[in-house]
Amino acid sequence: MTAALPSVYDDDKDVYRTLLESTKAIPWKIDWATMRFAYVGPQIEAVLGWSHGSWLTVNDWAERIHPEDRQKTLDFCVAQSQQGIDHEADYRALTPDGDYVWIRDVVHVVRKPDGSVDCLVGFMFDISERKRAEDKILQLQKELEALSYRDALTGIANRRMFDRILDVEWGKARALGEPLSLVIVDIDYFKQYNDRYGHPQGDACLREVARVLDRAASRTRDLCARLGGEEFALVLPATDAQAALGVAERCTRLLARAALAHAGSSVAPVVTCSMGVATLIPGSHDQPGHLLDLADTRLYQAKKAGRNRAVDGAVHGAG
Repeated sequence: MTAALPSVYDDDKDVYRTLLESTKAIPWKIDWATMRFAYVGPQIEAVLGWSHGSWLTVNDWAERIHPEDRQKTLDFCVAQSQQGIDHEADYRALTPDGDYVWIRDVVHVVRKPDGSVDCLVGFMFDISERKRAEDKILQLQKELEALSYRDALTGIANRRMFDRILDVEWGKARALGEPLSLVIVDIDYFKQYNDRYGHPQGDACLREVARVLDRAASRTRDLCARLGGEEFALVLPATDAQAALGVAERCTRLLARAALAHAGSSVAPVVTCSMGVATLIPGSHDQPGHLLDLADTRLYQAKKAGRNRAVDGAVHGAG
């Protein structure tokens, strides 16, 4: 019985080797004392392109890690191995033609009876397909997030983006002691426009007004957003009251130039807008809602004064 054991053991070794080398995962073993590969599965050549015989030491492995992943992967794997902790590492492994393959290395630390590290054994898995799928999902998530901040009809920012940007710019203005201006814009007699021309044409009108307003708020940090219905907003960072009124007046000029017919309007034969303009240098106890309320109040004043005008504390007609 005892004499037969080596034969059985040798048979088992052959079976285990066959199993290991028939999988897509790449088995390997590194001797800790010499930092040399005691074994590498032949699959490595098909996956990474380097000849099987070229995997001699840990340096061969390290040099074939993508430069952007190399140091963090080495630092992590060495630290975990020294502590005797089994671990996993994802990194890009270079191929001879300069391309790379995403690898997941699953590492088991084998210790000697005295607790010191004897060797490392593990498997390399090609996870390139998974990474491509993950990247695609991340890209889709980014696109969906971008869409969630865009008004579907006009393509400009929506109320969600407006709220977020107003908060951010409010914080910057307060920290720097700069003025922040807000223009609330409402299309005059838009219900009558829809009643006369129909909702499809009303949608086209909203898109054109959005284009005009977005063009008027032309600086990098300026934001044009649709708040809902026929109401829009312009967030104008580092803009004083006079400059904000200038932007509102530019909106009026550009809209007049667009000359969108509006036979149902009581103030002009073309589409016009009423605007409330507000400017504040935020104090430590002020809130963004204060600026919004002020602009809304002035929009109401513009409508009450006859529409087709901007109000920033005084009433300014369209001229």
